[in-house]
Amino acid sequence: MIVIDADSPVPPFEQLRAQLARQIQDRTLAVGSRLPTIRRLAADLGLAVNTVGRAYRELEEAGLIETRGRAGSFVSAAGEQARERARQAAADYAAVVASVGIDNSEALRIVEAALGCCDAAAPASG
Repeated sequence: MIVIDADSPVPPFEQLRAQLARQIQDRTLAVGSRLPTIRRLAADLGLAVNTVGRAYRELEEAGLIETRGRAGSFVSAAGEQARERARQAAADYAAVVASVGIDNSEALRIVEAALGCCDAAAPASG
């Protein structure tokens, strides 16, 4: 279920994008699942078509969904490949950190800085 908070400082397209991404990543939306059409989801959520379109475009750019023309938009298998790439990169980073003697708290600060996680504009998870 997607819920858009009109009073949130987070733009509606970002709320939608984040919720769909979370559902894809936690496998609530399985690989191959068909997403509602942009027009249908916009109507259901009371959003502008362009707002939903932007969220879908960003999900597609991230490799989480794919659009197949008139057939619609679907959860992409590339999302799983991206997750595996991220896991491998994390393992490689952990090995580098250990080999150069950086402690875990400093290593995490380096990752947080690289992710921009401390940016005030970043939405809180939960």
